[in-house]
Amino acid sequence: MRILVAEDDEFLAGGLRLGLEQKGYAVDAVRSGMEAAIALREVGYDLLVLDLGLPGLDGVDVLKGLRREGQSLPVIVITARDSIEDRIQGLDLGANDYLTKPFDFRELEARIRALLRKNAWGNKMEIVHGPIRFLTNSREVVIDGKTAELTPREVAVLELLLQRVGRLVGKRQLMEQVAGWEEEPSENAIEIVIHRLRRKLEDADVCIRTVRGFGYMLEDLE
Repeated sequence: MRILVAEDDEFLAGGLRLGLEQKGYAVDAVRSGMEAAIALREVGYDLLVLDLGLPGLDGVDVLKGLRREGQSLPVIVITARDSIEDRIQGLDLGANDYLTKPFDFRELEARIRALLRKNAWGNKMEIVHGPIRFLTNSREVVIDGKTAELTPREVAVLELLLQRVGRLVGKRQLMEQVAGWEEEPSENAIEIVIHRLRRKLEDADVCIRTVRGFGYMLEDLE
């Protein structure tokens, strides 16, 4: 899962990015409303953590623009604006959740898990594919009852393949899951992740098929 954090406080943004990356998410962080708007146009994110008090283009305007364009991206607002009127406005403008500063990182992460679980997995707590169990809350991968030692990039790629079992997942989609916003995604990077993932799934007898020139497919066991 790929998350955009739009927060102008450098210390807070860095802490959120580090904490979420340690939980296995791919995270990009921007510090202005304009940077957020550009990133949202260029990258397919799974969730936005949005501070309303951004310099230049206000976070409220970012949220308005997102919903005006018809995007259903889940948005968690984090802000020091803590009045009831501010909360109502944020939710009415299209935010899915609202958290006032200061907050506990564990609560933010729990809210992120809940939104992603609902949006990507229809509130399912686990996804089963043969001997593989993907726990949507913790984003752990369990194979034959044992927790698999996967890197965050490997988890992100497997998660996307599990969402589309039996269907082609394009290289571009996968590259966006393993590259940061400011780095150029490469086919070589995704090929390395796929190679390592295949090796770790060998004992599970699960096949990731290469569709040459297009992408990859996690084959349907049926």
